Amino acid sequence: MIEMKDIVREGHPALRTVATEVTFPLSDEDKKLCHDLLEYIINSQDEELSIQYGLRPGIGLAAPQVNVSKRVFALHIVEEGKKPLSIVAINPKIISHSVEMTYLTSGEGCLSVDRDVEGYVPRYARITIKAFNPDGQEYTMRLKGLHAIAFQHELDHLNGVMFYDHIDQAAPFRDIPNAIPFERN
Repeated sequence: MIEMKDIVREGHPALRTVATEVTFPLSDEDKKLCHDLLEYIINSQDEELSIQYGLRPGIGLAAPQVNVSKRVFALHIVEEGKKPLSIVAINPKIISHSVEMTYLTSGEGCLSVDRDVEGYVPRYARITIKAFNPDGQEYTMRLKGLHAIAFQHELDHLNGVMFYDHIDQAAPFRDIPNAIPFERN
């Protein structure tokens, strides 16, 4: 089971490295990685387990965050009144996106960043993605809102990009052209 001690923090070189594609069929090690990433996210959202194991709650976790340079991440997002999203994405890609942008009004956070970073992170409002599941089956999904924002955040990790790289340092709360603010419940 992944714990907070296993998650590398900002400044670690794994967070600034472009991760390598995963080959199929998955090795036992890669299958375990997929399972462990999703398990952490699910457990971190369980108040009892979060306290018991000292887990910081999160909605996504990428392999580079546990010092594994592979193109894999997990998302587990449960929002009231919306269909839950619980996926492992292997070799994920955005195949199309909206012109319209969005951003979290509360800003983004990251399990690898132990400080508050203020500012708006511009993201595409709607994306169509393609990825593989751990069984090697390719899937395509259309995502919007928090699902789209989180997918882009995790995909950035696979490319050595941190969320705060997108924030305008001179004016962190400046209006983002053609963007609809997204308020998290």
